[in-house]
Amino acid sequence: MNFRGLIEQSGQSFSKFWSMRDVRERKVFIAASLLLLLTLIYALLIAPALNGREQLNRSLPLLRQQVAQLQELSKKAAELSGKPLQTVADISRKEIETTLARNNLKSQTLHLNGDYVTLRLASVSFASTLSWLEDMQVSTQLFVVETKIIALAQPDKVDVTMTLRQTKNE
Repeated sequence: MNFRGLIEQSGQSFSKFWSMRDVRERKVFIAASLLLLLTLIYALLIAPALNGREQLNRSLPLLRQQVAQLQELSKKAAELSGKPLQTVADISRKEIETTLARNNLKSQTLHLNGDYVTLRLASVSFASTLSWLEDMQVSTQLFVVETKIIALAQPDKVDVTMTLRQTKNE
């Protein structure tokens, strides 16, 4: 049987079903069908749109804040791109030891090789080490190339072995 025949047979079956119902049953059937149709329209079309709108309204303030941050960062980048690059002096052993002492740190070993500095700190404060690294990045443009940090049993105590490289403007 082809599709057209199947449709005709279904139509005839429905016509027979419909003609056997009285007026009251037909009205109830039509009302139930309309209610089902409206429920499907709401569930498939309206509810997802309302939920999406609600999610967008919730995320909009965060997105606006992120746009403002990006605009501010863009302005800063534009300002910095116009400034001449600062020249950085070569790092010295004395300078490193002075900044370590200022942060209550003492190196076990300290080697300088051109732009590279390799040092080992034993049983030092992790917070002080991070503070020292921040100072070195800002003042001498020393950045971590490689590091090995081992946490000790005491809180905030670590053993650190690291290699730093001084970036210079060329």
